Amino acid sequence: MTGKIEPEISVGIVTGSGLTFTLNGDFHAVDGGKMLSGRYTAVAGTDGLLLQNETDTIRFKDEITLTPSVYGSCSFTLHAVTIGVDFHWQRNEDQTFMGNLRFVNHGGQVTAVNILPVEEYLVSVISSEMSATSSPELLKAHAVISRSWLLAQMDKTLQLSDTGEKYRTSFVTDSEITRWYDREDHRDFDVCADDHCQRYQGITRASTEAVRDAVLNTGGEVLMYRDFICDARYSKCCGGATELFENSWEPVNHPYLTKVIDAGGATRITDSDLTDESNAAEWINGSPEAFCNTSDRHVLSQVLNNYDQETNDFFRWKVTYRQNELSELVREKTGIDFGIITSLEPLSRGTSGRITRLRITGDRKSMVIGKELEIRKALSKSHLYSSAFIAERTEENGETIFVLKGAGWGHGVGLCQIGAAVMGATGYTYRQILFHYFAGSEIKKLY
Repeated sequence: MTGKIEPEISVGIVTGSGLTFTLNGDFHAVDGGKMLSGRYTAVAGTDGLLLQNETDTIRFKDEITLTPSVYGSCSFTLHAVTIGVDFHWQRNEDQTFMGNLRFVNHGGQVTAVNILPVEEYLVSVISSEMSATSSPELLKAHAVISRSWLLAQMDKTLQLSDTGEKYRTSFVTDSEITRWYDREDHRDFDVCADDHCQRYQGITRASTEAVRDAVLNTGGEVLMYRDFICDARYSKCCGGATELFENSWEPVNHPYLTKVIDAGGATRITDSDLTDESNAAEWINGSPEAFCNTSDRHVLSQVLNNYDQETNDFFRWKVTYRQNELSELVREKTGIDFGIITSLEPLSRGTSGRITRLRITGDRKSMVIGKELEIRKALSKSHLYSSAFIAERTEENGETIFVLKGAGWGHGVGLCQIGAAVMGATGYTYRQILFHYFAGSEIKKLY
């Protein structure tokens, strides 16, 4: 991925048994062949792919790419796209995109894929991941990390393809489940359009000149560590300290994704060992000074889209469950009947205090689960804000109550979006922001 030509990317938008879409302009169904426009539904047929409207049914094999007759003046709209899958703000919306539209039929399900140049994709990502009104330096920093992450994933796909290596995402025994969520679902495209990868909502998410300038002014720039593009991860709020890559995903150490205390050099903050249970409890119960420890609504509104601002607890939070409620929730989310849950016991924590292995004990079964997202999925109807929490068991009116007190929002690896927003709003440059969160990295222009 070191050539001088801007690469194209394929983005998986939505999958279903039937996908309704509108072609806003003329699109070629095959090279030099049939021209389509207007509203259709793509359906997985028994012998291929069907595009249907009120008057016509067009049959294809298992894949078809629709290309605009005039690139840049034609767009397409996918209707009822689910965004925020399994998160607390999940909803459906119509989304409009530029570029090519590919439909792929697999096992009775149709996937819609958008194919477009990387830099055009980034303009939408920056506006979808955060507000387009963020500070110019934050926008440039996010353009570089989003570009870096994307190209690193494409390089990784080529590497796995060349070696024939099977990408493993779980280790399961009778007593322990270790699972992470990264690339296992992506067969027909490079990345998906939701939080599993990077939020991408086409031209639906209104952009600004500031966003386009940020992408243009950093065009082709990526974070590098030695000869490799950095797998530049980011999350909403680290909670005051960042986490190691290997504690959230595959057991690979990236030296540029190390523990970072999210504070300026002049800020007095103790860098304690948060893998220690007592230190982690003190940290989570406290409110240390950190870039991301902010209630500045002006800064938060620049970083967070409206649905992200539906959650106000970014830095420290609390969730309370009745014992029966928790027991039923965990049974529903894990598919394992623990019986009545009696304890949640952290067995190991990462550098940010996030739990990486948690023992869940009930009156029928005890089991260890990890990594951090598996823990978060098990303990919430959507996703627990983070796995950096302590579990306190109390009694109220003869009923057992579990109180989870936590820190941060997301996996905590790499750039902290709220912390970076504060840095950008207080005079730090995009290079200073990036070098704060990605130790030992450098910025290079690939194309």
